[in-house]
Parts: sequence; structure tokens; C-alpha cells
Amino acid sequence: MIFANDRHALRRRFIEAWHKARTGGVMEPLEVQIAEVIAEHPEYQALLEHADAALDKEYVPETGETNPFLHMALHIAVREQLTTDRPPGINYAFHALLSDCADRHAAEHVMVDCLAETLWSAQRAGQPPDENAYLERIRERIGRTRSH
Repeated sequence: MIFANDRHALRRRFIEAWHKARTGGVMEPLEVQIAEVIAEHPEYQALLEHADAALDKEYVPETGETNPFLHMALHIAVREQLTTDRPPGINYAFHALLSDCADRHAAEHVMVDCLAETLWSAQRAGQPPDENAYLERIRERIGRTRSH
């Protein structure tokens, strides 16, 4: 499972998948997916090649730092949503974003931002994530994302 409660286990999964991808190791389907996301994020690759630093690094939003593991995990979550069309209508919204964005990755970034906002709101309210609010956040960005 990718979204474990153990931060080190999640990070180790990313580090190991990237190592296997670089060295030609045998990879499970989830590891292939993780490696694809990492390949699309060259800004995080050096970090993943230094496992000790990556495992213990703290990312503090107040200082403007993006947690690369969270960011990449959200990409994987978005891809899973698109595979299952859950929440219903997510594929339609994604394809509408594609017409606005430079490429698939840029459209995913819009969705990642919306998913992160939705998860943050849910956590703050002590409630499960609101799928309708998530879809609405995406819909609000359709037609406004041409700069991505």
C-alpha cells in the first residue's frame, strides 16, 4: 500500500522504486507508476538518490517548502482516480483541463492542487474529503489554466 501511516515506509517506497528504475531492477506495477512520476519531477530526483537525507527531511509549509513525497503521492492518487473515474466525473473534468493546459502533467498539477486543498479542508474540519467540493475546485479552474 502506498499511503501508509509510516512516513519512512512511504518515503522508502519512493526511494526504492527510483533506485530500481535507474538500475534496471525488477519492478512491481506500483513501482513503475512511482518511477514514472519521479521521472516527471527532475527537481526531486537528487533528493531520492540520497536516501538518508530524504528519509528524515522535514518539510514545513510555513517556510514555503513543498513536500516532494506528498506532491508525488498526490500525482499517483490523481492517476488512480482517473483509472477508476472516482469520483464520478473526474475523467470528464480532466479532459476539459487538458484543453487548457500545455500537457497531461500540467493538467495533473491543477488536479493535485485541488486534491491537496480538499484534503487540507477535510483534515481541518475533521471530516472525510468532500468529493463534490473536489470536483467543483477542478471545474472552477477549467478555462482559467491556460497559463500552466
